[in-house]
Amino acid sequence: MFVIAPSILSANFAKLGEEVQNVIASGADWIHFDVMDNHYVPNLTIGPLVCEAIRPLTKAPIDVHLMVKPVDRIVPDFAKAGANIITFHPEGSEHVDRTLGLIRDSGCQAGLVFNPATPLDHMDWVMDKLDVVLLMSVNPGFGGQSFIPATLEKLKAARAKIDAYTERTGRRIRLEVDGGVKVDNIAEIARAGADAFVAGSAVYGAGKDGDPQRYNSVISALRAELAKA
Repeated sequence: MFVIAPSILSANFAKLGEEVQNVIASGADWIHFDVMDNHYVPNLTIGPLVCEAIRPLTKAPIDVHLMVKPVDRIVPDFAKAGANIITFHPEGSEHVDRTLGLIRDSGCQAGLVFNPATPLDHMDWVMDKLDVVLLMSVNPGFGGQSFIPATLEKLKAARAKIDAYTERTGRRIRLEVDGGVKVDNIAEIARAGADAFVAGSAVYGAGKDGDPQRYNSVISALRAELAKA
């Protein structure tokens, strides 16, 4: 099953709770939660308090993407705040295996995030601890960027690694993509191997007052394109 995960960074923060409830009621699956520290990436966003605030408003999984360095210190805070999935960049950890273990020991699913120029090698040796692999299809830090086409080949390579691992072990790993995903390209991205899709401005920027939950039309359009993949 394909997963659509709208990024709340593109939501209207003046009514964030309503935005979260509406996008899930419109048919989205996960809430993607981007954490930037103005150190690992040149932007500063939101922390565990916001995660804790939205947790009672939805049963949907909260997918926390940590763009922070160092990463270990903040993991338990997000687990306590209600995160279901926590992903991080290998460059943000002094010990990737240990950080993955910390996330899982905190009761969350764990994942690695790969920037456009970061090779996939890190995932080869920790597949047993991965629940999600997230490929950035833009350079992280700011929303509204265009999808980097080379990500399609990288998705195919990651999908081959994951499928080989699943065939050996029977355990599934999600392959998520983040950056520049929209109605016009989501089917092509799915055909390259992705099965979870982060979309920020493509969803929250396409809300319609005439929709029952504001985002019904755009989520339906994304689903219709995924059906073609």
